Amino acid sequence: MSNLFAAAGMERDAPRPLADRLRPQTLQEVVGQEHLTGPDGALTRLVEGRTIGSLIFWGPPGTGKTTVARLLAHETNLRFEQISAIFSGVADLKKVFESARAARLTGQGTLLFVDEVHRFNRTQQDSFLPVMEDGTITLVGATTENPSFALNAALLSRARVLTFATLDEAALERLLARAEAEEGRPLPLDAGARNALLGMADGDGRAILTLAEEIWRAARPGEVFDAAALSQVMQRRAPIYDKSQEGHYNLISALHKTIRGSDPDAALYYFCRMVDGGEDPRFLARRLVRMAVEDIGLADPQALIHARAAAETYEQLGSPEGELALANAVLYLATAPKSNAAYLAYKAAMATAKRAGSLMPPKNILNAPTGFMKEEGYGADYAYDHDAPDAFSGQDYWPEKLGRQRFYDPPERGFERDIRKRLEWWEKLRKERRGGAG
Repeated sequence: MSNLFAAAGMERDAPRPLADRLRPQTLQEVVGQEHLTGPDGALTRLVEGRTIGSLIFWGPPGTGKTTVARLLAHETNLRFEQISAIFSGVADLKKVFESARAARLTGQGTLLFVDEVHRFNRTQQDSFLPVMEDGTITLVGATTENPSFALNAALLSRARVLTFATLDEAALERLLARAEAEEGRPLPLDAGARNALLGMADGDGRAILTLAEEIWRAARPGEVFDAAALSQVMQRRAPIYDKSQEGHYNLISALHKTIRGSDPDAALYYFCRMVDGGEDPRFLARRLVRMAVEDIGLADPQALIHARAAAETYEQLGSPEGELALANAVLYLATAPKSNAAYLAYKAAMATAKRAGSLMPPKNILNAPTGFMKEEGYGADYAYDHDAPDAFSGQDYWPEKLGRQRFYDPPERGFERDIRKRLEWWEKLRKERRGGAG
């Protein structure tokens, strides 16, 4: 059939998706990554130097990682090769490496872009090392997972990690404006529907252009969608709240206060509200870690371990499986004994440290690596605590001009009850061994 169409002069190029037609042709056209592509951005400086080195692009889908890799190859006169870790194995890598070696013999370098690089196992990741080291390839890997967990240390030590940001509303609006200019017509949406569309895209530039294309296809002549009609036609809904506006701050505040208030059911409810609304689980993971150290602290030292483990589990499993680990952490933190004693102690100690300036510690606890320092009394009369009864010497460690201070006052709750007993015992020994001095 294609020969018949060609003979009749009827052969036509297949229509290109809007996202492909609007693919940036220069780094300056990339939206939402100005920290990388702006005048002083990291990528701009690399391109100006005409050599980029191996890179790892870390960021959510639809933020321009593939596009930027292509542009870098063009700007630095490198041959562009692309593979996906989802569909490629060791045999595919060998072919790519052999092709790159052959090109290198002709004086042509190769930029190898590996999408979803975190899906390669440790052995496959190690296979990149020799060709990166000898300059056969310049690796640009793209990942949606935290490179610290998803990539092995040997690969990370040979590549620079650059973080791609989720596109904000302003960046998404710029993409919509380009789409409307390309199509020569406005999107048939009222103001509310346009805001809902931004929410549906969830910071993904490719997604918003695909949605825009679907809207133009779905709209009848003269039809303008409101938010409800848009959700019905697209069979998608906007997030329950805008992650960058008031709803975001209201719900994270509610989550924090319900965990602090030891109400696990309410805490789980607000956690699920945020997840269902499209909140980035990594943001929630970071906040849970903060709650563990601020509101529980040493009342339950396991709280921080649980929060960190939940964050790491989410990085390994992703959504939706990893969200259960975060939910477990929410319940653990909400049911843990509460204490802000460590938080208050830190704030008080920091304030004192700023006021005290450069006060010298007492000389007896300082090392004396030189003869002069020994003569000056450094290290003199230092009592090695392990040699003292109860492994406690009771000596004074504070700058003389400052005197003893007390910042940490553990309450009679949770594990801090035991810490308080230890501190009281040590204070009793300190007074006895220093002749009653406080």
